[in-house]
Amino acid sequence: MKTFTQTKAILNLLFAVLLISVSFTAASQSSSELVFRNGSLLSGNALHTGAKYVFSNVTPGVDAVLTIAGRSDSNVVISNIDMSNTGFDKAFQPQIGRSGNTGNNANWWAEFNIAFFQSGHTTEAYQVTLPTVNATGLDIDGDGNALREYLQMNEVTSCSTALGSLLQTNLLATLSLPNLGGLLEYNYKFVGSKQNFNNIDTNAVSIMATNVFKNKNNITFRFGGQTGNSNSNSPSRMYSIWFKQFSLANIPTLPVQLISFNASLNTNNKVDLRWTTAAEVNFSHFVVEKSTDGKNFNDAGLVFATGGVATNSNYMLSDNLGTNPATVIYYRLRSVDLDGESDYSETRIIRISKAGAPAADILAYPNPASSTIRVTIPANWQNKKVVYEVYAANGQVMNRFQTASSSQTETLDISKLATGYYFVKVSCNGETAQQRIVKN
Repeated sequence: MKTFTQTKAILNLLFAVLLISVSFTAASQSSSELVFRNGSLLSGNALHTGAKYVFSNVTPGVDAVLTIAGRSDSNVVISNIDMSNTGFDKAFQPQIGRSGNTGNNANWWAEFNIAFFQSGHTTEAYQVTLPTVNATGLDIDGDGNALREYLQMNEVTSCSTALGSLLQTNLLATLSLPNLGGLLEYNYKFVGSKQNFNNIDTNAVSIMATNVFKNKNNITFRFGGQTGNSNSNSPSRMYSIWFKQFSLANIPTLPVQLISFNASLNTNNKVDLRWTTAAEVNFSHFVVEKSTDGKNFNDAGLVFATGGVATNSNYMLSDNLGTNPATVIYYRLRSVDLDGESDYSETRIIRISKAGAPAADILAYPNPASSTIRVTIPANWQNKKVVYEVYAANGQVMNRFQTASSSQTETLDISKLATGYYFVKVSCNGETAQQRIVKN
């Protein structure tokens, strides 16, 4: 009996080691491309809400289970779960529409969830996490009359569209993940124009949007359509997501080049916004926008352009915080040309120390990161000598950076570090703060 117990324990241990090994192998796939071909019904009623489809070996060692998670109303019809006779057979390409004509001011959608599992399994115990999932929406256009397609991606780390894109990009939500060191994720909605583009073409970058997910065992997205003041008689549309990253070549339509945009908190309870531009042609003005939640932005000030074609121009705007109770403020710069076209800068973050606030701390993001991280320090460390250090788990200093007059947010290069856990330590005048980060 004792011998049997020991043997059983050894077998259980070997099984656990094997399971961990298989899980690690699947989770360590680079996910440079996921291939969706030959999906088969796993459970539920085909093409109806709740139906599950399995796509085998979307990447070596990993299967994907796609669920029709919901739809806006009962008139939304999914007529084909994945069309392979047109477009790109590696992409996920459902045919979705509404029964009958679509009336004016209509908005409808179908929602999908994709979960990742070890090949040959579909139960939660075998679910795996992929470090990176790229998802590019293709051919987000219209019917040439009233209908606009849209793609909504939830909980993405970043997204990109071509400069001069025809897509309207809407930030729906900003999500902070405290258990992952304050990693920010976003919900985006990409709305196409009414123009109809023939075929699905990866050269049509103006109607494409690439989204990046980090450390996900499942992702959720919606395909939808909306109309304006007129009806659409062609509501059934083919949608396409290719799970790979594309280089969306810039289409230079906005006649200004933004070299830099920075924000710093001064001693007079004001935030100084400074930016530099080059090659301003037929350009109108800048609008500084601010937010306390990273989602809803309001105008903080307007500055008219004064630059020329061949010279760099420097601008500054001071924003008086007054009695603003927020401890974090987000700023971004909107550049507007004479035709009304506009483009946004990266968002800058200002942290404000309040009376009675806890000991100094820092914010390092994105987290996890692959090449660079931004480190935001307490306001009272700004414009002072600050030392930034990155430590390995064994205490070894892997990177060190020092500045005599630090901005509130500095960028550190971690591209040469091996994958794993590290600690970012920042010191100023005898005070220190640190945060754990993950290097992908």
